[in-house]
Amino acid sequence: MTDATGTAEDRGADRILTVPNALSFLRLLGVPLFLYLVLVVHADLWALILLAVSSATDWADGKLARLLDQTSRLGALLDPFVDRLYVVTTLVALVVRDILPWWIAAILVGRELILAPTLAVYRRRALPPPEVLYLGKGATFLLMCALPLLLGAVAVPASEPVTAPLGWAALIWGTVLYVWTALLYLAQAVATARVVPAGR
Repeated sequence: MTDATGTAEDRGADRILTVPNALSFLRLLGVPLFLYLVLVVHADLWALILLAVSSATDWADGKLARLLDQTSRLGALLDPFVDRLYVVTTLVALVVRDILPWWIAAILVGRELILAPTLAVYRRRALPPPEVLYLGKGATFLLMCALPLLLGAVAVPASEPVTAPLGWAALIWGTVLYVWTALLYLAQAVATARVVPAGR
């Protein structure tokens, strides 16, 4: 049923104060704390725990959004933004600490910088951003596993024979998938620009 303010579904989609959004905001507040722990006080174990908690809440907010029927436009934008922010800040921190080579971080951060302008293609055509590819989610998952594993090899040296190889394997595969999905997103943006006229 509709009224002057739109459908119930539309009103629900505009909600801000929801449990999943609160979890995403908490994860966002954890980013500067993570950088402080890794770069300033070198409290690697606490930083590792913070990453683990962030990953758990990332899984929980999606589940809660569906279980509590609290999906929203803000949540759809905020959740992947916080995921990418954690990946980028963790990469930068690990490069500064000489745990990762700079060129891997350059590839992954460069991917985000290249894709950012493609959003203008959709905005100029009054279209929503493209759907997140499941392959991209898989790449993000691998990276969000790889970075804590590599940090764990430093935080808990006894775990290095296990965590370091697993971390590097996940990082390599995650990077390959990250680049591949970037090509897919670029192809999708080019196809949209050709088919849909701007300012429609």
